[in-house]
Amino acid sequence: MIAGPGLVFVVSGPSGAGKDTLVEALVERMPRLRYSISATTREPRAGERDGEHYFFLTREEFERRLAARELLETREYGGNLYGTPRDYIERSVAEGDDVILKPEVNGALAVKAAYSDAVLIFVVPDRFSHLRERLLARRTETNEEIAGRLEIGHREMTFVRKFDYLVVNEQNRQEEAVRDLQAILHAERFRIHRYTDDSIEKVQSS
Repeated sequence: MIAGPGLVFVVSGPSGAGKDTLVEALVERMPRLRYSISATTREPRAGERDGEHYFFLTREEFERRLAARELLETREYGGNLYGTPRDYIERSVAEGDDVILKPEVNGALAVKAAYSDAVLIFVVPDRFSHLRERLLARRTETNEEIAGRLEIGHREMTFVRKFDYLVVNEQNRQEEAVRDLQAILHAERFRIHRYTDDSIEKVQSS
């Protein structure tokens, strides 16, 4: 088997598109794929655990890590700070594992700026109106917060052509979206330019 460094996959899109559920299903199916946990200053929601869903930090600790360049990308959302720990991604890639992230759209573009080889995937619902339905179903935010997320979602859609792939997460057809994501990850792994000349020469001489 030809092995090499891992790849970085970034799944993003408007809030309510179903990124969390899709990425969770993908990680369960692909043992080589690691999920990158984000750091945040917001309070944990019911059922969320530190180090599993997020790294929950104080604002002071978050700002210390930011100043030390320990965060790959950061953003502020709803008065809270979010960021991607750099060391986890670098260590995973060096060990040959793929890493998947699901930051907001601006965060996804920041990751691309830091890792030019990162693969950006934009997830959308089949109808924009489904975003509101999904956000309401969560029952974790007020109507004002939902309205704010929908407004941001409209702006985020304008960046879709900066991404490499578009996956449509149709209502009640989540399995198809998971298979589409899995196909993208498999295809990217086998692209010729990802193999070193030494690796190809080993195949030729074997």
